[in-house]
Amino acid sequence: MLIYILKRIALMLPTLLGALTITFLVIQFVPGGPIDQILAEARDSGGGDTGGYRASRDTDEKQIAELKKLYGFDKPVHIRYFEMLANFARFDLGRSFMHNKDVWELIKEKLPVSISLGLWSFLLSYLISVPLGISKAMREGSRFDTLTTFAVLVGYAIPGFVLGILLIVLFAGGSFWDVFPLRGLTSDNWEELSFMGKVKDYFWHLTLPLICLSIHSFAVITMLTKNTFVEEIRKQYVLVARAKGLSQKGVLYRHIFRNALLPLVTHFPAAFIGAFFAGSVLIETLFSLDGMGLLGYEAIVRR
Repeated sequence: MLIYILKRIALMLPTLLGALTITFLVIQFVPGGPIDQILAEARDSGGGDTGGYRASRDTDEKQIAELKKLYGFDKPVHIRYFEMLANFARFDLGRSFMHNKDVWELIKEKLPVSISLGLWSFLLSYLISVPLGISKAMREGSRFDTLTTFAVLVGYAIPGFVLGILLIVLFAGGSFWDVFPLRGLTSDNWEELSFMGKVKDYFWHLTLPLICLSIHSFAVITMLTKNTFVEEIRKQYVLVARAKGLSQKGVLYRHIFRNALLPLVTHFPAAFIGAFFAGSVLIETLFSLDGMGLLGYEAIVRR
């Protein structure tokens, strides 16, 4: 097992290195980097203090050179690349010039929002999908199975952000009903609410983003559960157990359940880690949730 884990980690390294390299090249060579943004802001404001350097509409080459030196752009590309790798190896993510904060501090601020969304999305997906998938497997071919399959496939086909826009239009004061809030995870009067009031307010804000985040994994886990249980139900040992007089529930819980859950268990770690740390750029941006997804979107836009 240890050798297998080490092999998997070794396979992750080239992927990580490739992602870092592509990100570095985009930041270095695509126009509109931090220096261009500082100069543009200085020109728009008619001048200003930019980290100790004075910039104006008549910014000369000397000032541009000083800014490049300040942010390390005066060094050769390969030197900057290896410095970036060395910093990442030391878990030094540097400072954000946009927020003027250490990147780790920003992550600590934003991560709880994404973890909160991921936790409830993960729990909701499994707590509903697994029982639904088992029910579909036990009633395969019935009207219940057909209707729920149609609903699940429709949910799988709709992108989360499209569903989010639809829900905002329908239920968040778009054109029809103003039932749910549009922005954030808490109301402005959060501190004034009682404990139960805070709980209700939190889940009230969480409803629409949670539906959008859960819909895809809900469909996948439901169909995975159903197909796995159907495959186990058709096996010989199940027929033998039924021939011995065991009830349907007895066969399900004593024999089928533990074997059919193996594919779900193997899917569990990836879903768990992804739900807690991935964040959703589109959903967090759409609902103005200040998490890792929105932070990543702002970082991409501002480079």
